[in-house]
Amino acid sequence: MSLGPPMSREGVDHALRARAAERDRISGDLLDLESHTTFQVLKDATLDGATRRRWTDTQAALSRLWVLHDAYRTVLRAAEQLRALRGRPGADRLAELTALLTGPSVVLQATVRPVEQRSLLPGSDARLTLDEAVLRMDAAFREVTSALSEIDAVWSALLPRLDAADALLRAVTGLHDRLGETIDLAGPAGGLRDLRAAVVTDPLGAAHAAAELERVTRALEDRRAAAERALRARDEYGRRREDLLAALDRVRAAESEARIAHGAVVVKIALPPSAAPRSSAADLAGELDALDVTADGWLSRAARLATLEEATRQAESRAQATAQALYGLVGRRDELRGRLGACQAMAARKDMAEDPVAAGLYERARLLLWSAPCDLTRAAEAVERYQRAIHGGGR
Repeated sequence: MSLGPPMSREGVDHALRARAAERDRISGDLLDLESHTTFQVLKDATLDGATRRRWTDTQAALSRLWVLHDAYRTVLRAAEQLRALRGRPGADRLAELTALLTGPSVVLQATVRPVEQRSLLPGSDARLTLDEAVLRMDAAFREVTSALSEIDAVWSALLPRLDAADALLRAVTGLHDRLGETIDLAGPAGGLRDLRAAVVTDPLGAAHAAAELERVTRALEDRRAAAERALRARDEYGRRREDLLAALDRVRAAESEARIAHGAVVVKIALPPSAAPRSSAADLAGELDALDVTADGWLSRAARLATLEEATRQAESRAQATAQALYGLVGRRDELRGRLGACQAMAARKDMAEDPVAAGLYERARLLLWSAPCDLTRAAEAVERYQRAIHGGGR
């Protein structure tokens, strides 16, 4: 390989200074790499699966990196020592320095292969320029840092979440201890142990871990919420029981009003049997009595208490809506009577009051609306037919 004319003394000195700065930067990067927290952990970690395979390849790249680095430094050291010799460098020394700094001076000895991969022919050493050595070091360095980055990303994302889930598990356990109730948490605890082991030993193969961790965490959050509700129910039971008794009185009052409304309306409006109000106050009171004497723990009692409170609210609302709807039927009848009168007035303005067809439709609607009990469905249809007739919309 022809190197061209030798470098000048100034060119050699400039190249040596640039290479020395480059060497210091590379050495600093390598020190940073080996002091990286993830690198230190991986050095002594017991790995498995995809991560073990990736780390094996990464260690091979790191080994190549250090071999290249040592050979690179050896050439630079030889060039610096040659330049430091006394006397003004002549053409021969400049040519030698030029060969070291720009020629294929970095020697990589042939790798000793396993016997089954050997040949009887001698292996040849690789020779690289300093620039080529730096490029190969950079490629190996990037391979190592890429693996560290991928592994660190998984650990950084999942290990804090696992710590939080462990803390949540301890919190749930503490809440159940306060309740004095035993609950089986072996499933979530075992799931978290398995997830941690998978994430620590094989982060690159733990693609399922995030979704599974989310599932376990949600389950623990549900248990914590249930335990907190149970503690509140235990501490507030006396007050909430009194509130329920008052709510039951309101239910009885609302249901009584619904029955009164039904009695008042059923003689005016035709109602189906299913429209008769149904009472739930007695059943709700029975649920409260059963809750007072139950032997269940507070986890169960809290759920039953919340269900009873909601059922009581719904019963009161339902009874109030029933009374309102029943009275609304009378209002609907009166509204239809008003529409019929307005239509009759319009018929008179159009000189249709004596029309036998229109008069017949009017009379049918009037009879339906002033009958007791009134069939609202048929009455509404009759008013609609009469209205269409006087508007010329057919019969």
